[in-house]
Amino acid sequence: MKQSTTMSYPQPPPDPGDPYNRPAQSDPYAQPDSPMGGYPADPSSGPMVPYGQDPQTGGWQAPYAPVPENDAVLTTIGDIAITRTAVITPAGRIPIKASTWTVTDLTHTTQGIATVGIVLAVVTVVLFISACGLGLLGLLFLLMKEEKTTGNVQVTVQGNGVFHSTMIPAHSPQTITQVTQSVNYARSLGAM
Repeated sequence: MKQSTTMSYPQPPPDPGDPYNRPAQSDPYAQPDSPMGGYPADPSSGPMVPYGQDPQTGGWQAPYAPVPENDAVLTTIGDIAITRTAVITPAGRIPIKASTWTVTDLTHTTQGIATVGIVLAVVTVVLFISACGLGLLGLLFLLMKEEKTTGNVQVTVQGNGVFHSTMIPAHSPQTITQVTQSVNYARSLGAM
């Protein structure tokens, strides 16, 4: 049977300047003549008030307007929601009449040989050469072209000190048209 042994560490030397022999302080970072926490008291700070009560205790809080009960979301553009009276973004609410919109097209469209055309050309060349010797007719499938759209459409809205930007991925040229129409709809709601 094995006997279990426990390892013991040597005790620190009995030096008067050794921190192990000092009595524990309640706050190791406390500075002389300072309250708990090590920071001098600010006479102008006053007592802490819970979050959400006036006066605000710190941090930035977006200005929130009261929400009408019948203010339904009419449309969304990315993470921006539009109602009849307000634009709701993660950065805060903006009255629809005070909103300024910007649409930036950051897409890129390329044109190339379609993948279907390459597959059909290879298959027909192999079949026509073996069947009737007219394999070069299959090369006409290489004239098939396709367009690929990549990138994003950036939409920004600002007003009353709130600014928000969102990126909408574009998979076709119609995405740009759709986003622009949605922004024009939001602009028309602000003009009413």
